[in-house]
Amino acid sequence: MGKVCAQIYTEQQLVTNGIQTLPKEVVNLIAAGEVIDSLAAVVRELVENSLDAGATRITVSVCPAQWRVQVADNGSGMNLADLRQAASAHSTSKIRCSDDLWKITSLGFRGEALHSLTALAELEIFSRLRETTEGWRISYDSQGEPVEEIAAAIAPGTIVTVSNLFGNWPVRRQGLPSAAQQLRGVQATIQHLALCHPWVTWQVQQQNRPWFSLSPGRTSQNILPQIIRQLHPSDLQHLKVEVPTPERGWGDGEMGRWGDGEMGRWGDGEMGRWGEKKSQIELVLGLPDRCHRRRPDWVKVATNKRLVRSPELEQAILSAMARTLPRDRYPICFLHLQVCPSQIDWNRHPAKAEIYLHSLKYWQEQVTQAIEQALRISPFDFSEAMPSERVGKLLKASVGKGSYQETSEMDGALAVPGESSAEETSEPTTGLGLMELRVVAQVHNMYILVEHPTGMWLVEQHIAHERVLYEQLCDRWQLVPLEPAVILRNLTTAQVEQLQRLGLDIENFGEQVWAIRNAPALLQERDDCAEALLELSLGGDLQTAQVATACRSAIRNGTPLSLPEMQKLLAQWQVTRNPRTCPHGRPIFLSLEESSLARFFRRHWVIGKSHGI
Repeated sequence: MGKVCAQIYTEQQLVTNGIQTLPKEVVNLIAAGEVIDSLAAVVRELVENSLDAGATRITVSVCPAQWRVQVADNGSGMNLADLRQAASAHSTSKIRCSDDLWKITSLGFRGEALHSLTALAELEIFSRLRETTEGWRISYDSQGEPVEEIAAAIAPGTIVTVSNLFGNWPVRRQGLPSAAQQLRGVQATIQHLALCHPWVTWQVQQQNRPWFSLSPGRTSQNILPQIIRQLHPSDLQHLKVEVPTPERGWGDGEMGRWGDGEMGRWGDGEMGRWGEKKSQIELVLGLPDRCHRRRPDWVKVATNKRLVRSPELEQAILSAMARTLPRDRYPICFLHLQVCPSQIDWNRHPAKAEIYLHSLKYWQEQVTQAIEQALRISPFDFSEAMPSERVGKLLKASVGKGSYQETSEMDGALAVPGESSAEETSEPTTGLGLMELRVVAQVHNMYILVEHPTGMWLVEQHIAHERVLYEQLCDRWQLVPLEPAVILRNLTTAQVEQLQRLGLDIENFGEQVWAIRNAPALLQERDDCAEALLELSLGGDLQTAQVATACRSAIRNGTPLSLPEMQKLLAQWQVTRNPRTCPHGRPIFLSLEESSLARFFRRHWVIGKSHGI
């Protein structure tokens, strides 16, 4: 009875009160809670304002114990009139009308950050325009209105101080992560912004003591090694390509008209006209034979100078890197899309961490193609300096002393259906337009010593051939009839179903006896075809079967090869999509660059001085 009365009372109260407009201060607090939820959010909003002001040097000071954040920059600064209005609700210099929402090129545009901070903390701003000699200090009340204006001596730029964050909301403070976790969030925020703005110098302090710093660079390739320990710039491949900009709504595989777009600025400081119908994909990719991660924590996507969460593009990166890394390892990749603003809808998340990207399928395809291009081996991956004459003569002399027969047989080790034999390759140098590779010798019947324009490689013959065969199998998985059929015994139900999933024609031939009437073309002529089919029956998808087939069919280590056979293998391997690693993720070649050889043999020494003269 009591519950019924309480329910009737509540319903009567709702009818009596009705729908009312929330007070302005309540609305402001709700909005502030959506934008500012941690120390990292404060840093993000203030630093984005600094970057929009053209700052090239930013200093961040964080004091978690005092709930204080200060950001100082050398940006364009503000005059007194702008300072008075800076913390007012929905005040911004970035947009003017609704049409501008489709032309956003700045990091901030909503005009909510500073006003939200006044509702949650104490806000004070110092600022001075570059062309003036006088600066100002203004503090604000909880409504974003100036309460004190004082002329101040300050260098050109802006200093924003946020103190006593959530001071009037102790429950909010209790619900936040620990100070250590918040500091990690601050660090990650600054690192992500630094990747998108590599030309900026960053100095970060914690409790008024130096914490970390990031030096500027030409591209994100110079920033990433400062963030990830034990990562060297040479472990990364940088690629920047221009692609057409599709019209909004493009998708489902059909090319639409190219959009006209608006004026934008490229991340490297050069002007790019959206009217030229070009967008830009910038990629910093960890080479799979040199670096990888245990978790997919460094697959990052940025759009127009802001890091965003894009599961679709992140998955496209992981798919493009499949079968280039060891098992349970993930790539290092930073993808930065510079696209026409009309391609993006930023109004998906208050913190602008998620976006709606139009023509998503198109961008996935472009990213996949860019990764394939970055993984290829070309002369542009190496120094333009030519090797010394002494090294060249040494390599030529080693060829003259080699005891290789030009017509030696391999018993079909390189034979692939539809290809000519190795003996048809008479020239010792590839002419593929990629890189001039010349075989010098075979070492221990296992490694191929290769000369190229800037040094030499040791190529492991088995896994190089495995990469070649695997990509051929991916392009054409061909099953051919077996005459006679291969007989397998004692297969389980799971093994039979596995072979059927792979498309093999299998039928019962008696009690626990099975006849396999077709097989992958590479296995057809092998003496161990039955063992290979048994291996395929043990599980895995089609891609796993292709890897197993390529591995079993590749040249075995210990197999002697002639110079033409090795040259043909190099020609096939060089044009693969992922020539750096085998499908299991093992590196295929060891690089010995001429510059490294010169350092090792101390060729920069002055001989007279080395003798004490």
